[in-house]
Amino acid sequence: MDLFFSRRITNLTKVVLVESGPRSLFDGFIGDLYELHGQDIQIDLVTCYTGHPQGFRPQNGAIYRVQDYRGWGGAKTLARLIRSKGPSVLGIICAGVPVMSKWKWLLLVALRAKVFVMNENGDYFWIDYSNWKVILHFMAFRAGMAGDNGVWLPLRMLVFPFGLAYFAAYAAWLHTRKWVRNI
Repeated sequence: MDLFFSRRITNLTKVVLVESGPRSLFDGFIGDLYELHGQDIQIDLVTCYTGHPQGFRPQNGAIYRVQDYRGWGGAKTLARLIRSKGPSVLGIICAGVPVMSKWKWLLLVALRAKVFVMNENGDYFWIDYSNWKVILHFMAFRAGMAGDNGVWLPLRMLVFPFGLAYFAAYAAWLHTRKWVRNI
């Protein structure tokens, strides 16, 4: 995440992909990476799935299964291990599926690498200051505040506590009135 203020895209020589969404997204993408950036590109994969995606070449990278690194100590060990390899790029799937969220955030913070985020459609963008509008729209969409909800959801969230307080006060008034009549 250190490279947020740099628009420069580093050479894709050592890439770490976090497979935190549907495997089908990386099936075609990995083959495209080899085709576009050369056959000797090193791709490491952090995954919770068995096997590996189509197009992945185990001789050019490693597979890290999160099941082998349980707990906070295991997560730190994995982050240190991957960081020691000096990756230049970190790719994360954010497909609206809460799979491996802890691992995504940990590697995002722990690695000094240029980061790209891929959505469920296979579209991706680089995380840097020049893409701030795309990042904000992506976050708003994931939070359910894109489109018409962008106006109404915050308004409903603001009004909800007052509505709840009104109905609680009204119920208390009714029960108090009933109690006073029965005395």
